[in-house]
This record gives sequence, C-alpha cells and structure tokens, in this order.
Amino acid sequence: MGIQEEIREHLFKLRDEKYAAFSAKLTPGVEPENVIGVRTPALRSYAKELLKRQDLDEFLSALPHQFFDENQLHAFILSGMKDYEKCMELLNAFLPYVDNWATCDQMSPKIFKKHKPELLKEIKVWIKSKETYTIRFGIGMLMEHFLDDDFDTKYPKMVAAVRSEEYYVNMMIAWYFATALAKQYDAVIPYLEEQKLEKWTHNKTIQKAVESYRITDEQKAYLRSLKVK
Repeated sequence: MGIQEEIREHLFKLRDEKYAAFSAKLTPGVEPENVIGVRTPALRSYAKELLKRQDLDEFLSALPHQFFDENQLHAFILSGMKDYEKCMELLNAFLPYVDNWATCDQMSPKIFKKHKPELLKEIKVWIKSKETYTIRFGIGMLMEHFLDDDFDTKYPKMVAAVRSEEYYVNMMIAWYFATALAKQYDAVIPYLEEQKLEKWTHNKTIQKAVESYRITDEQKAYLRSLKVK
C-alpha cells in the first residue's frame, strides 16, 4: 500500500458522519460527497505524525486531492514544515488547487516568521494572482505577519489595489482592513475617509471593525459615520 492509500484509509477510520454534514455546509464549493468528516484536532495530530515520514512527498505531489479532508491535511502538513524553501515550493504547487476558505485560512506555515523578507516577495506575487484563494492567502499572510513591528504604509496600499468580483477575496480585504484599524489605526483610517475601497468592502470593513473589542468606542462611533449608503 502506498502512502496515498494509507492516508485515505486512515482518514476514513477517523470519520464522523455528523461532522461531515456540518462541515460540508460551512464550505461552499466543496461537494458534500468529497467531505470525509475528520475533525480538525485529529487532522493536526495526524499531520504531525506524517511530517516524520520520508515518503511524504508522494502524497504532497498527488494533486489534486479528491477529498476536502486530504486538502486540510495537506495544509496542516505544510504549516508544520521547518524547511522554508521546501515549504514554499510545495505551497506554491498546492495553492492553485485550494478551492475553499477553510483550507486557505487554516494554512499558516510557522516557518514564515523567520523568513519575512522572502515571504513578502511571494505575497506580492500571490495578491496579483487570478486564483481566488491564492489572492486570499496572500492577503491573509500580509495581515498575519506585517501589521505589527514589520508594518509599512505600502502594505495596505497593496491590498486596497486588489479588485475582484469574488466574495472570498473581498471578505479577506475587509478582514485585513478591520484588523489593520485595530493595529495601525492612524495609518489606515484614511482608506475609509477617502473611500479607497469598493463600497461593499468599505462597509464590511466598518462592520467587522465595529464588532472588534480592539477598537475603542470613540473609534467605533466615527467608523459608523463613514458608512457609505
């Protein structure tokens, strides 16, 4: 039995049919029959085990995967890799096959924290992609790694320049700006004052920011006044 068959067999042993039905409802675009129903903690634990294997590349190169759970497992394996260059190579091979928000958002390689200059170069490529979840992932990484000490006013400008008809791209843009308001308010508020975002994204940013406990009541009141009708 090859590792692909071994992994799939193991995933089916971990199956929870009620969770499969629940999970399928949360991931539009993923066919219910392609959801095995393995809970996230079990997938994370299994990914840690698999990272010790020498034959793992066979599974990681077998794209596209048939099952949502295989994609989730793939994402968690990449997230735990310690070799930056190999992780990035495999990530770029995997991104075109990411077809849902859950796999996209739960994939966050820890090794990125130690390679921010190299990561930034990749982010600039990702957010110019034509692939919905590649763009979303790029913005997500910019939000995760470049809103604190490594912040630069160039970064929100990059995100504001993204234009898309895709809900999952625009939602991530709003999430980015809402988080940026919590962390870099003075630098980011002009994007709303000057209406530099598309109307839907602009208003969704305000909604998410107002829901945040990290935004002051005074700031929330001002943000509400900036809503576009």
